[in-house]
Amino acid sequence: MNDEKTLVKKVGDMADVMASAGVGFTDYITQLTYLLFLKMDSEKAQYGLNSTIPAGCTWEDLKKNSGEDLVEAYEEILDRLADADGIIGTIFTKASNKINSPVHLERLINMLDEEDWFIMTGDVKGAIYESILEKNGQDKKSGAGQYFTPRALINAMVDVVDPKIDETVADPACGTGGFLLAAYNHMKAQSSNPKKLMNLRENAFYGADITPLVVTLASMNLYLHDIGTETSPIVCEDSLLSKPEELYDVVLANPPFGKRPSGAIDVSDNRDDFVKTTDNQLNFLQHIMSLVKDGGRVGVVLPDNVLFSGESAPCKIREKLLSEFNLHTILRLPEGIFYANGIKASVLFFDKGTPTKEVWFYDYRSGVKHTLVQNPLKRSDLDEFVELYCSVHMQDRKETYSAINPKGRWRKYSIDEIRKNEDLKLDLGLIDVSEKDERSIQEILHEMTDEYERISQAFAGLKALLGGLDL
Repeated sequence: MNDEKTLVKKVGDMADVMASAGVGFTDYITQLTYLLFLKMDSEKAQYGLNSTIPAGCTWEDLKKNSGEDLVEAYEEILDRLADADGIIGTIFTKASNKINSPVHLERLINMLDEEDWFIMTGDVKGAIYESILEKNGQDKKSGAGQYFTPRALINAMVDVVDPKIDETVADPACGTGGFLLAAYNHMKAQSSNPKKLMNLRENAFYGADITPLVVTLASMNLYLHDIGTETSPIVCEDSLLSKPEELYDVVLANPPFGKRPSGAIDVSDNRDDFVKTTDNQLNFLQHIMSLVKDGGRVGVVLPDNVLFSGESAPCKIREKLLSEFNLHTILRLPEGIFYANGIKASVLFFDKGTPTKEVWFYDYRSGVKHTLVQNPLKRSDLDEFVELYCSVHMQDRKETYSAINPKGRWRKYSIDEIRKNEDLKLDLGLIDVSEKDERSIQEILHEMTDEYERISQAFAGLKALLGGLDL
């Protein structure tokens, strides 16, 4: 069996082969998902475990075909599995074939057939799959970057929110499942008890996304990490349209920004508990506020206009957030870490059940420059924030900002200071990194004179060097 690095390269190289045949990265990873699930189910049956794939739709049923018959058989299998229940129906949500060439479909099948995927550890399978998801997120043509939150940010958020192994975690806009998977890795390290670990894998998580393709990718991502192997914790739904049936201990999310799509159902028609607005981010914030249990914890990425917009809806929502929740921390994010350009966003951390008394701001924006390729965000870049957050002992927090250290990134504002602004604007916490010119006019003129004389001398020297030419 090949090692993880070799398999990552092998699966990545096949993406290039498919691209040459006109199969884009997103379509490739979707077809890879379908076929890999069939292959793993076949291996599971070989080890004496029950197959979950109905007769006529198995890996063996597919492989006995060739040429155009292979394509036809594959499409029939996808149609049948899309109507199935449980994990199968979730993985194959609205499944369709995107590889019309029998030659290329057979190459992909043969590549998967060369490995024994079922006996690989969840960490290895998951790492291979995540590497492809990350490349897909970097593919600007696919538009998949909208589903991708930098892993460094996800991991830092999980570290400070600190979900426990006996808690439940939700992401109502889960994308490919990055927050849920990071939470799982954080939680599973807390115990070696088999019952607790089984409960963690099968009952601890909930994710939703409105896009069938994304639901497929998220479900497979978790499945390959041994999460939700019988029933996927991921559902395909517009989570904004109904009040939650279940509440969760922890909510972690980076919901979509902007307006509701044209023609989409008006959220306020279904949610009488919402302040009416067409802004996705405000509706998701309200939904998350309704999704978390009393005493529960939230970490959510939101665009900066949520913090300072003076319109009626965001003002009312901020009032509720400060009155019914403890909005204790805001992390100001730099530009250049998301695939969409020019995004100014912050992470809001709050607990449900007690009003806000003070808000701590960490400014990781002023004077910070990141790019996706040359200088991507690393987990170590947020080490100071995680340390200063004092996750399990917030009473020990200490400001780094002061009159002596005006460039300290960590400072707090009391609720009384915030309420001095009738709009409850939270666009606070950014430090002044500009260099102030404190020279007097006389000093500036003196320096300009010195500079003029220096340039004149250099010019005269250049003329002499060129033989006294008339320049």
